[in-house]
Amino acid sequence: MIARESLTLAGVELLPLIFADCIVAITRRSGDLLDDGDEIAVVQGPTRSLLTGERTALNSVQRLSGVATLAAAYVRAVKGTQCRILDTRKTTPGLRRLEKMAAAAGGVVNHRMGLFDAVLIKNNHIIAAGGVRAALERTRNAGVPVEIEVRTREELEEALACGATRLLLDNLSPAEAKEWIAYIKGRATVELSGGITLENARAYAETGADFISSGAITHSARAVDINFRIE
Repeated sequence: MIARESLTLAGVELLPLIFADCIVAITRRSGDLLDDGDEIAVVQGPTRSLLTGERTALNSVQRLSGVATLAAAYVRAVKGTQCRILDTRKTTPGLRRLEKMAAAAGGVVNHRMGLFDAVLIKNNHIIAAGGVRAALERTRNAGVPVEIEVRTREELEEALACGATRLLLDNLSPAEAKEWIAYIKGRATVELSGGITLENARAYAETGADFISSGAITHSARAVDINFRIE
């Protein structure tokens, strides 16, 4: 198995499972940076087994390495700032754990795995609960980290008055985000989301935000080019 372009590798842990009746020697690890022509793994076994597992192996490693490669690009974009990149739950159904592993291989911080390990109060939840205060009150005894999304200055002020310690600021421009973060003045950690791309990630990171989240890392990553050659 050989890389056919520059990439950040992920998913090689699956190869021994895919080629269960073969001898698998993994040459490079998830998270490694590869260039065109770099060897990823050598699989020895019956031709039928190699051909049976070929497409599953390529689909898996190409897709997951694509996620890791895009994740690494976001991390490079904000290098030198205090901001860290988060992934999201915008993953392929059934593949969340694998795609989260791939994102981590690219250097981003895994955010929530599901609805069980943290509470993120978003706009729809605020409306359903009857407001920012009501939503926060209903999560007081959640036993997990609680973060709340605020979209207006009024919601921001109410969230801070209610003791919110984690804030998600959504769909702000970098200039607006910088102004809001200056107002928050360290009273809560700040995550920015919405409209953040690889091209503008650094501008958002330089606002003083603690985190930037991007669903694109998992939902829009391009599969990278990898070959599997039989000799």
